[in-house]
Amino acid sequence: MKPIKTFFYAFLVALTALWWFTDSTALTSVTNFFGWRDMLMQYSGVLAIGVMSVAMVLAVRPVLFETYLGGLDKMYRLHKWLGIAGLVLSISHWLMSEAPKWLTGLGLLERGARGPRAPAASDPIRQFFSSQRGFAEGIGEWAFYAAVALMVLALIKKFPYKHFFKTHHLIAVAYLALVWHSSILLKFDYWSGLLGPVMIILMVAGSVAAIVVLFGKVAIKRRLVGEVAGIRRHDALKVMEIDIAFQGRWAGHEAGQFAFVTLHADEGAHPYTISSAWGNNGRLTFIIKALGDYTRTLTHRVKLNDVVTVEGPYGRFNFEGGRKHQIWIGAGIGITPFIARMQALANAPDGRKIHLFHSTRVYDPTAIGLMERDAKAANVALTVFSDERDGLLTAQRIAEQVSDWRDSDIWFCGPSQFGQSLMKDFAGMGLDQSQFHQELFEMR
Repeated sequence: MKPIKTFFYAFLVALTALWWFTDSTALTSVTNFFGWRDMLMQYSGVLAIGVMSVAMVLAVRPVLFETYLGGLDKMYRLHKWLGIAGLVLSISHWLMSEAPKWLTGLGLLERGARGPRAPAASDPIRQFFSSQRGFAEGIGEWAFYAAVALMVLALIKKFPYKHFFKTHHLIAVAYLALVWHSSILLKFDYWSGLLGPVMIILMVAGSVAAIVVLFGKVAIKRRLVGEVAGIRRHDALKVMEIDIAFQGRWAGHEAGQFAFVTLHADEGAHPYTISSAWGNNGRLTFIIKALGDYTRTLTHRVKLNDVVTVEGPYGRFNFEGGRKHQIWIGAGIGITPFIARMQALANAPDGRKIHLFHSTRVYDPTAIGLMERDAKAANVALTVFSDERDGLLTAQRIAEQVSDWRDSDIWFCGPSQFGQSLMKDFAGMGLDQSQFHQELFEMR
């Protein structure tokens, strides 16, 4: 989490500093309410289109940034924060534009006196920008309404994923309209200052990303077509394993990574952790739990030889670290990356001492037997906690079983709140938070 938090705040501070240095004289020349309002509208507009541009770039899943931001799961969390920031800033910008009109109409604010009309611009570029102001204001207002509606829908978890998948792409249209709005209404002198080149880079990069999204070309070079080659069901766990055999060559993956899988075109791509180690045999396995409206239908919708599309791999849940001891915690379906890692270690041990804790609500002897087989082959100590039989898994119970837990890297995959609770408890017991690694497997 630290890299994306650092980037988020550093970006806002950097953009603020660039605006300040570009227009610092404005602060000393503002003398009335409307002057402050115009200045703050410029500032909020710069921040709003800035965060929206970065969010749009992240929407195309640029793997280049995974190393710096901690993986695509962290990048999607940053994308969400940027979207919320863009929403708040856009609403603030709109209110600053509209509120004075409302207050004037109610008699609570006097209309600002108009100064002398500025002389007409002499150069053609300024003339063009000036001529487009009315259109830019109108298109920006409607784009704002559309963007707010779409971003609010994206934040509503109960809004069905297949509808979210389709409607969220429309934000790219609203973004392109807001780029035009910002380009025309940004104070003209900004373009020749420190801020100008940065805004050009942000808006051009965001516009290119928006076009990629609109034409459905996101990560097209990372997609591969395959077919369902095997299906195994664990009904007690409401889980199914799906083997996929590729028609082309899969580039390979590391244990712990995930991919976007399109099993049905009407539903779109869903992210699933790859639960098999790469054996260079053209096959992958995904373990999918019936958690939502769509995944509950897979047991009767997925058939052998169905054509599927897989895009990836993504993620940095890669079990790296300098410590010789690791503690793995897989809660529920969060066990999948650890299964892949155990399969990889069975063929290529890394010399670490590893203790795996698996927390499950339902104890399925068949599934646990397969896990015990993989753990034995990988020389991993396995402890299974069944909620009904053993109670809840806690940081204290883990510490009681692993004496050198303070000198361990801890890797967690499972429900987000459970992971946050464990990290808080371990930190309270003296663990450095940098030793706790959690996958943020929420894409919206």
